[in-house]
Amino acid sequence: MEKRFYIKTFGCQMNVRDSETMAALLHQAGYKSTTEENKADIIIINTCSIREKAAQKVYSQLGRLKKVKQNRPGTIIAIGGCLAQEWGEEFFKKAPYLDVVFGTRSIHKLPELISKVKFGMDKVSDVKSCDYSHLSIRAIPEEGQVSAYVTIMQGCNNYCSYCVVPYLRGPEISREKSDIIEEIKFLADRGIKEVILLGQNVNSYGSNLKGGVKFTELLREIEEIEGIERIRFTTSHPKDLSQALIEAFRELEKLCEHIHLPVQSGSDRILKAMNRGYTKADYLMKIEKLRSVCPNIGITTDIIVGFPGEKEEDFKETLDLMEKVRFDNVFSFKYSERKQTKAASFPDKVDEVVKTERLRVLQKIQEEYTLEKHRTMVGFTYNVLVEGKSKESPLDLMGRTRDNKIVNFRGSSELIGRTIPVTITCAYLHSLRGETAT
Repeated sequence: MEKRFYIKTFGCQMNVRDSETMAALLHQAGYKSTTEENKADIIIINTCSIREKAAQKVYSQLGRLKKVKQNRPGTIIAIGGCLAQEWGEEFFKKAPYLDVVFGTRSIHKLPELISKVKFGMDKVSDVKSCDYSHLSIRAIPEEGQVSAYVTIMQGCNNYCSYCVVPYLRGPEISREKSDIIEEIKFLADRGIKEVILLGQNVNSYGSNLKGGVKFTELLREIEEIEGIERIRFTTSHPKDLSQALIEAFRELEKLCEHIHLPVQSGSDRILKAMNRGYTKADYLMKIEKLRSVCPNIGITTDIIVGFPGEKEEDFKETLDLMEKVRFDNVFSFKYSERKQTKAASFPDKVDEVVKTERLRVLQKIQEEYTLEKHRTMVGFTYNVLVEGKSKESPLDLMGRTRDNKIVNFRGSSELIGRTIPVTITCAYLHSLRGETAT
């Protein structure tokens, strides 16, 4: 009888890519995937620990799985990712019905850990491995898939005072350039048109490799791969954004005109406490340089409100920066204390009510900026890479502009995978509406 697995992913694009790796490993071990949790023989929860809200979602999911285990005792339930790396075997106390706990550097062992449970071991965990071999495991694209994630590095050396990533993902380690190029050629041969390069700080790619390989060198080699039409990457750290990478937006035809450049705060005092390594003026200067070489570049960012010690004037500095930059979009969050981080011991915690109000104000302002920018696109025609069916309507298709705007439009499924001109007819907060211009 065919055995099936189900994976639930929480968190960022890195986690999505890790889940693809888990799926590839289980496929190789003879399992088939399912989108129906109640039909799975193996259920895997891939967790995120960056913010408390993400962790709470995991706890809620685990609560539901208790009933699954009661109804089907033979189901193997595994938990991985950052929260698993942080809690380790403590998870067995939180959820006694769990069978497997594995860390961010134990992904390659997943089939082995599951086999141990199948053959009689009660509880199995591995959060102590320090192996990055999973980064090179290739996931075969699904039929009709247009875009694919490619991990180029993992870990972080920056130790921002609020961030738990260096403790859970480990120090920066880059994949060999040749390995990355071969994976992208593999994807291109299977119909992938766009690659999204992933790393906690792609700007420092190659720092641990022999010969001093630079991120821009990698981009230039990907540019030459036949079949790949678009290149994106995330995430960039502002302090490491080089002039060479800025120039790449002008020089490389396939590099999309979009950058995610997390600022976190507009206050120099808070930026210093966060250990970000740049000032508000530094950040604004880099935005100016980006727009000087690529005037139409889409710029998105992350902002944290309510960091310990944040005063009203600090918050106003953040709003001032937002007004000066006019981001295309902002991913904004209330500060969430994480164990192990330096900021967890900082005094002057901001009241939760104040954090909530600041977040509300910031998001309302950004919504105005985003809608304003979308409205300027109405009446103009953009090249859209068609990714698949729209979530809005089964009659519509969905694609993205080069600056990463979602466009929904009426069209035949034969257009999926093609880049076509679309004229924007309506602007909404989270997407655009268009008509094919062919």
